[in-house]
Amino acid sequence: MEFGPLIKYFRTQKGITQKELAAGICSIPHLSKIENNSKDANEETISLLLERLEVSFGEMEEKEELIRNLLRDLGEKINFYLREEIEVIFKRLKELEHVIPFSAYMYSYELYKYRYLLFKGLLSEAEDQRDILHKQKKNFSQHEMYLFRYYNAVCLILKGQYKKADAIFDELYVENNNESVNGEFLYHWTFVKSSLDQPGHAIHFGRQALQIFMNQHNFYRILHTLMVLGINYSRSSIYEEAQVCFNHLIRNAELLKEERILPQIYHNMGYLQDRMNNVKDALMYYEKSLSLQPLKNQHYYITLYATGEIYYNLNNTEKARECFLLVKSLSKEITGVKKQSLLSNFYLIHMESPEKAIKFLEAKVIPYLESAKEHKDDLTRYYKLLSEHYNQNGRYLEAVNYLSKIT
Repeated sequence: MEFGPLIKYFRTQKGITQKELAAGICSIPHLSKIENNSKDANEETISLLLERLEVSFGEMEEKEELIRNLLRDLGEKINFYLREEIEVIFKRLKELEHVIPFSAYMYSYELYKYRYLLFKGLLSEAEDQRDILHKQKKNFSQHEMYLFRYYNAVCLILKGQYKKADAIFDELYVENNNESVNGEFLYHWTFVKSSLDQPGHAIHFGRQALQIFMNQHNFYRILHTLMVLGINYSRSSIYEEAQVCFNHLIRNAELLKEERILPQIYHNMGYLQDRMNNVKDALMYYEKSLSLQPLKNQHYYITLYATGEIYYNLNNTEKARECFLLVKSLSKEITGVKKQSLLSNFYLIHMESPEKAIKFLEAKVIPYLESAKEHKDDLTRYYKLLSEHYNQNGRYLEAVNYLSKIT
């Protein structure tokens, strides 16, 4: 505990002069040096000064221990995704904010506050906190610097900047192997690898994270990790493993009453069934997902588009058009769904004029997918479609051009 600044804080808060506080205890210059931390004082002098300020030396030491324990508990509850308990602990820490700056946990508290804001999804406030911490980073311990960089990577995930986040995770893994081999770190890295369409890496780190969470009985993180693993098993055509993941997810999410992620589970199970050509099951799961989601929601929009695509492939143009028109309408109110909006337009145009649809595909869809660099499966599919189109029309150079892009 930094008792010098603490004494100064309570003295000024109570409106007591240095002369009044020092009387009979120490000289005024000595007190001034204590308050500015330029001179160490013995425990007896500190105790007498605190006693005059009606502050208990022992109580201050107890509060520092309490701060340490609360910060440890906050980190643990965030890792276990226990929302209600997180709020209780954070509220208790806020009540100690007048003491924390004088403790040994000043920077740790600000770092955990950063993590708390990220957990809550308060991105703007989290970025402000990051900027405050950046100015103080030269004072961080090695562990605090590790946490700062790790939380910056989590911040980048929330902003959708996965390549930058991946670079930080890679550096931290090499530099801090002992600290980095924990479930939370591995889970976040799994999520990044999945978002970068690197299913092999996502499965590798996801399996490690899952084993750690299972050993800890961290049920919520088990669900989250199974979700990412199931998605990447599906992408890698490891269908049996993917189905096991999603069946576990459905049972456990219902058991834990974790209704917030059930729509995503049903959507991803639908995606898996579609890849396995079980279109009836795919539609059933997509419809289950839609039934649990609010209309003006990004996930609803994505599931609706996927439903329309299945109907289109089944030649049920009436239902496909209905889905795509609703997607087109909702796209004006929802951000982050440009791909689905463009593809819905493509299919709507294709129903009326295949030639116009091909031009739209080349002019709008392909450039967007190529610039995003996150849609390899979609690009492969539409490169094939364009190659076949030009081959059928005798335009072999264009056909070969798109075929070469696939390989």
